[in-house]
Order: sequence, then structure tokens, then C-alpha cells
Amino acid sequence: MSTNPFDNPRSLILSLYMTLVGYGVLVGIPVISTAWVTLLGFTEVQVGRVAGADLGGLSAGAVFAAIVIAKLNRRGLILLGAAIAVTANGLCLYIVDYESVLWLRLMAGFGSGIYTATAVAALGARSNPAFAYNMMLFAFAFSQAAEMQVLPLLSMNGIYWVFIVCFLLTLPFLSWAPAYAVEPDQETVLQQPTALPPPLATYLPWLGLAAIFVTYINIGAYWTYIELAALNASIAPDWINQVLVWSSLCSIVGCLVATLLSDRFGLGRPLMVTLAMMSLMVGMLAFGITDTKLLMSVFSFNVLWIFIDVYQMSTVANVDLTGKFAALMPGAQGLGQIVGPNLAASLLGEQLGYPAVFMMCASAAVIGLAIYAVLYLKLAGNRTRSSI
Repeated sequence: MSTNPFDNPRSLILSLYMTLVGYGVLVGIPVISTAWVTLLGFTEVQVGRVAGADLGGLSAGAVFAAIVIAKLNRRGLILLGAAIAVTANGLCLYIVDYESVLWLRLMAGFGSGIYTATAVAALGARSNPAFAYNMMLFAFAFSQAAEMQVLPLLSMNGIYWVFIVCFLLTLPFLSWAPAYAVEPDQETVLQQPTALPPPLATYLPWLGLAAIFVTYINIGAYWTYIELAALNASIAPDWINQVLVWSSLCSIVGCLVATLLSDRFGLGRPLMVTLAMMSLMVGMLAFGITDTKLLMSVFSFNVLWIFIDVYQMSTVANVDLTGKFAALMPGAQGLGQIVGPNLAASLLGEQLGYPAVFMMCASAAVIGLAIYAVLYLKLAGNRTRSSI
């Protein structure tokens, strides 16, 4: 039986760092969106388009990586993704008109998608991928809080420089990344206790990816516009900043509780309850935003977001024995992230206001709930459902 090179601690450390960098725009988008408005003069509709381009590029890059990752040297993919992202962010230092920035952010997202998908695939290739994804989400809680605290203090160019430096810091440690995956031998596959019958093993990852896409429509739109919506409701900027910072740290609680609940109740039932709660917490802002409602909604959103990611990524990991779907998870997230902000921008462009945006977010969470309800019913008669 061959040794799995992705189980090396150095591979885990590098992959975790890369996911934090690659998802940096995603978790910092409320602050970055506000910077595009206040520092570059973009409109609220333009912000949705630019955010959608950046995060849609992430999806496209991840899909590209998923197609070629089995054949190419993964270190080469990391270099390619970092080079594209650094180049695009570097050009953004000098080019600030909306049309150019739109395409540059798409380019930056594409490079980031290649870079991030390679890291997520490395986590998925470990012998215990669910543990690696939980570690990733724990790390996100701290990085998100740091971004909420630091990025508002920087200029637009300062924000771009942070991303450039973080990508470049990967290069001295590139040798920590295994160049190629080792396919699991037949004995290992047969011994997997959570392996599902072949028809379900083929069906479930795709359905899981579809659910990730739908739920990230909600996450993308809400997280892009929450700060701008609060400012529009005349909430004090200092209060908004403190809510964003401290709610990010509450994600740690979400990750811990999600892990404990999944150990006892599996993944399906807690996930459906979580999506129902998410729908309520984002939908409440459609009826007006106050200091208290903002606090409740944003704190709940951050905790529930982590819940959802723990369950969704673990669901895919449990049935994806080869790890080939792992690289597509950032693609599904990024696709939702391009659709969500663009739908929100279209609603704002039609003068429907932020109430319509938050109702759309709540509806996306309900659709995600419906997908998982169907999935859970499909698996209800299967004896292996305890892991789902």
C-alpha cells in the first residue's frame, strides 16, 4: 500500500495557507466592496458586477484546475495561478476605470481559482479530508476577522498589495506541495467504511456541488452588500465594523458545534435546519435594518455559514473517494458568488432596493434546503445514510 504524500504535515500547512489566500477576496468582500465605492467611486450596481467578476473568475479557474489537475504538475499549477493573480492585482494598482477593473478582477479571480482549487484538492486528497476541511474553516474564522479589522485601514492599493504579497509568500515553500496525486489502490477503496454503492457515489457529489452553488448565491449576495446596505440604512460605520469583526470570530463556535452535531446526527438533518435558520436570519433584513437586527443577522450569518460549509464539504468528501470532485468545490462556490452579486446588482438597478436583495438571499437558502431534503429522502432507505 503506497504512502499518501498529502498526509504530510507540511502539505497540510501549505494547503491551509493557500486556501486562506485564495479565498481572501471572498471573505473580505464587504470591506472591499465598500472600498470600491468610497475610494474608486463605483456605483452599488457596478460593485455587484465587479465582485461577481472576481468571484466568477474563481469559479472558472477552479473548473480549469479540476480538468487538468490529474495530468499536470501541481506545483506548476500553483505557480500559474499565483502569477496570473499577482499580475492582475498589480495592474489594478495603476488602472482604476470601471471597465478595465471589471476584466482585471475576472483575471485575478481566474488565477486565484487555479491556486485555490489546487489547495482544496490537496486537502481532499488526504486520508481524512473531512478533518482537513474542518481545519480550513477554523482558520477562516481568524483570517476573516483579521481582514475585517485590517483592510478598512488600507488604501485601495494597500488592499491589492496585501493580496500580491500573500500570493508571493507561497513561492519559497512550493516544494511542500506534492507534485502529483497517488491514486488509491483497490484494497484501500474497498476498505473505506463510508463508501456508498456506485450509483449513489456518482450521483451524490454532483448534487452536493449543485447545492453548494445555490447556497453560495445567498452567501455571495449577502456578504457583498451587507456593509453597503447597513450604511444605506444610516447605521454608524464604527458599529458596522465592530459587528463584522467580532461576528467573524464567532465562526469558530459554528465550526465546533457543527462538528459535534454531525458526529451525533450525521450531516443531512443539521444542514437542513441550518439552511432554514439562515433563510430567516438574512430575510429579516428585508423588513428594515436597525443596530440590533444587523447584529443578530450578521452574527447568525457567520455562524451558520460555517455550519453550512462544514456539512456541504464533508458530504462531498464522504462520497468522493478519489478526491476528483474536491477541486470543483471552489468552482461551485465561485459560480454562486458570481450569480448572487449580479442578481443583487440587477435588483438594485431596477430600483427595488435592499429589501428585494435580502428576500432573494432568503429564497436561495430555501432552494438549497429543498435540494438537501430531496437528497436526504433519496438516501433514507440506504443503510449507509448514518454518515449523511
